Amino acid sequence: MSHHTLLVAEQPGTLRLAEATQLSAAGIVSRTVLHSPELRVILFTFAEGQELTTHTSTRRAVIQVLEGTGEFWFDGRGEKLSAGTLLHLPPNHQHAVRASTGPFSMLLTLGSEDRKAAPAAATS
Repeated sequence: MSHHTLLVAEQPGTLRLAEATQLSAAGIVSRTVLHSPELRVILFTFAEGQELTTHTSTRRAVIQVLEGTGEFWFDGRGEKLSAGTLLHLPPNHQHAVRASTGPFSMLLTLGSEDRKAAPAAATS
């Protein structure tokens, strides 16, 4: 399966994140920077007030805030995170994000899927 990415997984490369960031006046833009079996990196840019509602992932996530301020909800609490902040989310933790001061951009790095952390299927 082919994935359009900004960097090629099989080759070394560099990317200027500021130049790769694309802003939509009233939305969220996501661009896949790198995609491999072990790692997925996505660059997000949010217009002010845009949000990703509460969701979970089976993958470990590390979020680096690049520009602006975002309101993150995780571990049952909310926190404003600004440029230069790093957030770690273990697999299967509910979280959400809203751009409180726009434009807001972040780099999301996802580890490989953690099959052990997925909830077990119910048995009869």
